Amino acid sequence: MGILDRMRGKKPKEEKPKEEVKKVTTDLEKICSDDKEAYEALRKTMLLDPRKTEVTIKEAEDKAKAFEQKGDAPMATTWYQLAGGLAIYKGDIKNVKKYFGKCAELSPNASYTILKIPERAVAKAQEYYQKHLAGQGS
Repeated sequence: MGILDRMRGKKPKEEKPKEEVKKVTTDLEKICSDDKEAYEALRKTMLLDPRKTEVTIKEAEDKAKAFEQKGDAPMATTWYQLAGGLAIYKGDIKNVKKYFGKCAELSPNASYTILKIPERAVAKAQEYYQKHLAGQGS
């Protein structure tokens, strides 16, 4: 409170206690608690419920290639990311590398940690899917 405020007779404002913000830990964070690099790789690439995607890997790849041929790198990257997310779900490490490799090629300023550790990341994703999608039908 400044001098002028005191001279004008203003009373100091009572400070309200700050509410604590609770950090909610997601199931993916719990599964990756022993591997932060895998979590970082998956949080930007993994589809939490890929069964809801109405596109197949092949369709996503075809659309990505079509946009790439047109010179539309952002749209091609989007479709390659979708194909890569579906490949993670399938546990297909070869295609994870292929699709996210294309993303990195088309978006050189973006970082794709999954390309450094695809095996570990896919293993953690599979653990997540087994826990959350098993027995839920599709």
